[in-house]
Amino acid sequence: MSNLALVPELGSTDPGAEPPIEPPITSLSRRELIVLENLAEGATLEAIATKLFVSRNTVKSQVRSVYRKIGVRTRTEAVAWANVAGLPGSEATMHKASSTSRP
Repeated sequence: MSNLALVPELGSTDPGAEPPIEPPITSLSRRELIVLENLAEGATLEAIATKLFVSRNTVKSQVRSVYRKIGVRTRTEAVAWANVAGLPGSEATMHKASSTSRP
């Protein structure tokens, strides 16, 4: 079973949908959680690398690892996952993304 099944379907309008299951945060390393929190805050790879004193390529590798572990393919999906998991910064990014989207 894919971890993606643990994230509620994005944009689902089915009122009968089951509530999301708590994502397995413990499968992420401490550094991966930090990277995911920064992604959820809207930071660029370069900004994350500078903040963590590592190269951009290191951050790219860590982001790929996060995506693989939580079963997502895009930053948007990762931020949605972080929102479900209750990670800091994810609510603000989700709100900002929804308020800037055009009809």
